[in-house]
Amino acid sequence: QVHVVESGGGLVQAGGSLILSCVISGRANTNYNAGWFRQAPGKQREFVAAISWTGDTKSYADSVKGRFTVSRDNTDNSVFLQMHNLNPDDTATYYCAGERTRTPFAKDDADDYDDWGRGTQVTVSS
Repeated sequence: QVHVVESGGGLVQAGGSLILSCVISGRANTNYNAGWFRQAPGKQREFVAAISWTGDTKSYADSVKGRFTVSRDNTDNSVFLQMHNLNPDDTATYYCAGERTRTPFAKDDADDYDDWGRGTQVTVSS
C-alpha cells in the first residue's frame, strides 16, 4: 500500500513564504514522478508543479512560475514545494501526488497520478 503524506501548510500573510513537504512511501524499488495540485473552495483542482522521479525535469503552472520551486530528495522519498511571495489567490488545499513509472516526466494532468495525499491547507491573508 502506498502512502502519500503532506505537511507544512499553515496561515501566512501576503508576501510571505511556506515550504510544503510530501513523503511517498510503501512500495519498494518503485520510482515516482510527483506533482503538486491545489483546490480552493468552489473551484476545480488545478495543477501547481511537478517533478520527474530523476529530479531533472520540472514543470510549473503559469500562475506560480518564478514564485514556487519544486524539488525532491530521493534518499528519503521526499518532495518539496517552496512557495514565496504568496498572495490570497494561493489560498487552497494543496495535494501531493505520485505516479508509479519507469519514465521520468513532470506531468500536469491529475489523471496521470496513481496515489494522492489528503492535502494540507495553505491560507494567505491580505
